[in-house]
Amino acid sequence: MSPRRSAGASLLALVLTATVPTSSFADTTTATRGPGQDKPGHFSFAVIGDVPYGADQVAAFPRWVDQINAADPELAFHLGDIKNGSTRCDDGYYRMIKAQLDRFTSPLVYTPGDNEWTDCHRANNGSYNPLERLAFDRSVFFPQPGVTLGEKPARVESEARAGFPENVRLREQGVSFAALHVVGSNNDLAPWTGIGNTSATPQQLAEEQARMANVVDVVRRSFADARRRHDRAVVLLLQADMFDPSFTPTWQDISAFKPLVQAIVDESSRFDGQVYLFNGDSHVYNTDRPLATGSGWLATYGVAGAADNLRRVTVDGSANNTDWLKVTINRPGAADVLRWEQVPFAP
Repeated sequence: MSPRRSAGASLLALVLTATVPTSSFADTTTATRGPGQDKPGHFSFAVIGDVPYGADQVAAFPRWVDQINAADPELAFHLGDIKNGSTRCDDGYYRMIKAQLDRFTSPLVYTPGDNEWTDCHRANNGSYNPLERLAFDRSVFFPQPGVTLGEKPARVESEARAGFPENVRLREQGVSFAALHVVGSNNDLAPWTGIGNTSATPQQLAEEQARMANVVDVVRRSFADARRRHDRAVVLLLQADMFDPSFTPTWQDISAFKPLVQAIVDESSRFDGQVYLFNGDSHVYNTDRPLATGSGWLATYGVAGAADNLRRVTVDGSANNTDWLKVTINRPGAADVLRWEQVPFAP
């Protein structure tokens, strides 16, 4: 939840595991061409986030999944917040959402949001210990590290060995993707007041530092690989809106994000291609260039340099869950590597 809202080579080399057939999005020079590779410029992926929020959206969510499936994207991303910030963080709810995400006919990459763990200390969420909820979230949504969710799961490069199975990388048509576990509530540095804390605990600080260090490392490696391969674009996907244009944050609202913002500036400025950042959290569709030369966010974060080649997209969420974002990788030579459109959900 945003601070202002307190309350390789490529795709689809078929492999078989002992239990489930998977495709491979991981970078591997031995991958064979698959279905996504014979239609360059038509590879599309879906992006949703902050959904479902509340009982009405929970009831509508299976229908929305069906509508996205009918559009037949090759890949889907859920940017976190599988519930709103004032409902309980109970085990059964997570398992129910996992079952719905597994109904996506395309591989689905999920990255956690704050509502499903950092904010679960709230009394109306069940007064849970957030670190316990984080462990449970990982056990439910990442039962096979390095394998996506969905009816046709795909292999991805996972940070499971470092303890972060949710941080994953993949590549398609000269575009490198990284899904990053970065959340609102100042990346979980906001105090867990619902269970009696007035400041971040040592365990809380240690968890956040380790997770952010891994995120920054994944970002830097993603760009290094993209430069080595002369990729056309790097795409970063996460929950937190680090540049919410609708309010003026205090440093306590955003301090945890500075290492990532600096890494994005550093790496984007050294990359000849385009950079895209997709996030949820603030719930209102928006596109901007928050780290371009002259942007006030550079001074707000106190970072050096600029990222003129970065474009950011915030997806609709919460009460604005009336559409999903369809993103298409354009053919080589197009002015923009990606194009996207908001696709309304049918009544």
